[in-house]
Amino acid sequence: MGSDFSLLLMDKKEGVTSFSSLYPIKKEHKGEKVGHAGTLDKFASGLMVVFTGAATRLNPVFSSFGKRYRGTLLFGTETDTLDPVGSVIEKSDNIPTKEEIEKILQTFIGKQLQTPPMYSALHVDGKRAYMMARKGVDVEMEPREIEIYSLSLISYDNGVLEFDAAVSKGTYIRSLARDIALALDTRGHLIALRRTEVGPFTLEDIGKDTFCLLDKTNLFSIVEMDERKKKSIENGAELSSSILSDTDPNRPYCFVYLGGKRYGIGEKGEKFKFLTRF
Repeated sequence: MGSDFSLLLMDKKEGVTSFSSLYPIKKEHKGEKVGHAGTLDKFASGLMVVFTGAATRLNPVFSSFGKRYRGTLLFGTETDTLDPVGSVIEKSDNIPTKEEIEKILQTFIGKQLQTPPMYSALHVDGKRAYMMARKGVDVEMEPREIEIYSLSLISYDNGVLEFDAAVSKGTYIRSLARDIALALDTRGHLIALRRTEVGPFTLEDIGKDTFCLLDKTNLFSIVEMDERKKKSIENGAELSSSILSDTDPNRPYCFVYLGGKRYGIGEKGEKFKFLTRF
């Protein structure tokens, strides 16, 4: 596959921003676009999906995937950022029992409205919320619909809860931790967070090649083009009439084969277009 189209997975480390974690990849793919789907907070670690070149056009699709996290929640204090880097703004002496926690976690499963953290990259009145919050502005965050697919207790000891959460796009685990604590009549904040899955991808998929990763999404069919019309195809003409077969016309993207050989990757729609050619 050409260097102008690649999809890769990386394990972001704690203590670095998602943006700065891409520096080695940007250096390797100098002069090409590099993007990622789903930002991780600086204190968090885990799976990131990275695109280079023409693959960055797939970013909106991959950003819509659900995600899975392992979070660690400390009961008793809430910080302004809802994570370990913030300042404590609320305290509570009420530390819940394991039984109380297990019961309350089940109430969070399903669709619901969630208020994002004030310290987030969301835009409020045209400005980043976290930039306004840093200046002392009391930012009012609008609730938005999210969905919790599953939420379970992994371990609990001395006021520290480790949990597993599978969630929809747009869900803030920092907000979820805050809300779990409030539902238990106490306060809390995240002290650790690790993303373990993005859509069909897991940490075990790191190192797999682009085609293998794309195939796991179930978004790509195999399209066979007419070799006799190769010149027309390369000039962007007669694409629809030159398609000999498509393994699944309902899938939005495809691996294009020409004369039995892999030729490129295309996006199907009202007008077929190549994302890249090899």
